[in-house]
Amino acid sequence: MGPKLDIVPPDGVAEAPVNHHEGHRDRARARFNAIGGEALQDYELLELVLFSLVPRRDTKGMAKDLLAKFQSFSGVLGASPARLREAALSDNVITGLKVIQASAQRYARDRIDRQMPILASWQAVIDHCRSAMAFEEKEQFRILFLDKKNRLIADEVQQTGTVDHAPVYPREVIRRALELSATAIVLVHNHPSGDPTPSTADINMTLAIVNAGQPLGISVHDHIIIGKFDHASMRGMKLI
Repeated sequence: MGPKLDIVPPDGVAEAPVNHHEGHRDRARARFNAIGGEALQDYELLELVLFSLVPRRDTKGMAKDLLAKFQSFSGVLGASPARLREAALSDNVITGLKVIQASAQRYARDRIDRQMPILASWQAVIDHCRSAMAFEEKEQFRILFLDKKNRLIADEVQQTGTVDHAPVYPREVIRRALELSATAIVLVHNHPSGDPTPSTADINMTLAIVNAGQPLGISVHDHIIIGKFDHASMRGMKLI
């Protein structure tokens, strides 16, 4: 048998191989443009996100594997770089996911209307806190400082702790409120375990801040605890 010959078109230019992934990507983008992101399943939206980060691989299987490992779309974006590396993602892909997460957090934060009383934007406040804290692997303690019309002055993370504890000092909380001329605050912290049920320590700490603020005219509107998929309001539970 003679040597195998490559068939070259008459113009002398080798024929490009067919890229089946490119056709699938075009169809996926067309589907997104036709029906929008809300109608897509989580793996379909994540696959679209991965298109620009992983240019030459089938990302459908990757998207499904990531969702299985991290339980949700938000769980994938919120996973730490170390855990994403365990899922065999490159540093470039991890950076891309973290940029998208930061963009989503900025969008959620900017939905809070600082010209309106915070209760008028309450769902936006919850969405912002969940976006920023729900998938953190360590406890964070955040404070929303409000003026006398209940408008947002500042949103600050005061403490970052361990997987189950963030140290909070009531006098420091009230001192910062006085510095900002705040007359009310909303306390927020996350439970990395995922369960937003307040602990006895959470309740005692909240009551200590309430008692420290009362003589100075600073009220605690609520203490919100953020879990992975839900939240709890101490005011709603009548704990304060």
